[in-house]
Amino acid sequence: MDTADYPEPLPKGWHKTFYTLWIGCFITGMGYSMTMPFISLFINELGNFNRFELNIYSGLAFAMTFISQAIVSPYWGSLADQKGRKLMCLRASGVMACTIFITGLSTSVWMIIGMRFLQGAFSGYINNATALMAGETPHRKSGWVMSAMMTAGVTGNLIGPLVGGALSSKFGYRIPFFITGGLMFLVFIATWVNTKEHFTPIDKEEMKPMKDLLHTIPNVKIIFAMFITTLIVQASVMSIDPIVSLYVKEMMHGKGDIAFVAGVVAATPGLGNLLSASKVGHIMDEVGPEKVLMVGLIVATILFIPMTFTTSPWMLAFWRFLLGLTNAGLMPAAQTILTLDVPDEAFGRIFSYNQSFQAAGSVFGALLGSLISGISTYSMVFALTGATLFINIWIVLACRSRKQA
Repeated sequence: MDTADYPEPLPKGWHKTFYTLWIGCFITGMGYSMTMPFISLFINELGNFNRFELNIYSGLAFAMTFISQAIVSPYWGSLADQKGRKLMCLRASGVMACTIFITGLSTSVWMIIGMRFLQGAFSGYINNATALMAGETPHRKSGWVMSAMMTAGVTGNLIGPLVGGALSSKFGYRIPFFITGGLMFLVFIATWVNTKEHFTPIDKEEMKPMKDLLHTIPNVKIIFAMFITTLIVQASVMSIDPIVSLYVKEMMHGKGDIAFVAGVVAATPGLGNLLSASKVGHIMDEVGPEKVLMVGLIVATILFIPMTFTTSPWMLAFWRFLLGLTNAGLMPAAQTILTLDVPDEAFGRIFSYNQSFQAAGSVFGALLGSLISGISTYSMVFALTGATLFINIWIVLACRSRKQA
């Protein structure tokens, strides 16, 4: 690359930092999706559980990571402003390497739940890697680099269920945890050795209290509406994840290569997201994030209707693929609206709060999906998830009308 093309000075070593962090985000996304779609099947091997118990334990295993993440995200956001993003990446990858590997050694469901809670308390590799690159990238390359960083995790989430399904079918459900733990240790080493951060710390005394920052935001109701949107959209994704392999098993009547088919069903939203993300981004630039968010919420709500009534795992995979195409615009639109209404000095903490709402959505969705499927049917989970998205449409419409007024 010719540095003469860029008028601003290029941070030294940014290419190596970018490639290292991209691979780290890819492995993080792949490792999560290699293990989590099959954790309910793993739990089923650890005890003699009835249907209700299995669904509740699966929901808890999913939710615990996000409960702890929701609690500690604001703390890590403030610490990153003081100490830098590289340290946060090392913290996340190092602890994840240990907790995921130990999860594979679990002898009880409570050991899995405990490790998931600890993992969530120290998570955040992808968010901090993206923030690190935002500060290290030459301005005229920032758009391409940020898009590439987003595709890293999405690509990992797409490949992970397929790899995890194949490994689980052949070697058992523990092996993907061992492999993921080892890969995350390599991510820790690579991040330590190959990345550089040109960081100017902010003194704790100079940071304004969050209460004072909120008074500087002209449309505070918009901010809280986007927090709620983030929560509901994330809940709509996570309500399905804990029970998708169990639902596939039920539709296949317990016969055939259940883990592989469940992996395909789990992967299809990621494929749709990957294929449409770039196009949706360009559309958002042209028509605005609020229109993209509204259309996406309406289409997503409609798609949950056929998913409620499907009896074939392959049709479920098809509808989830279409949902992935739609979801590509939901979270980015909400985040873009935040960037338009939040002053620069409030970015770090506002987005850390948004991450907390995202984690809370994961908790709410996982527990709701597990509880409803435990006391009713798996298809009822899809119906109620669609209903929550319909409520989200009403909230955004109400917020828009107040803003226009």
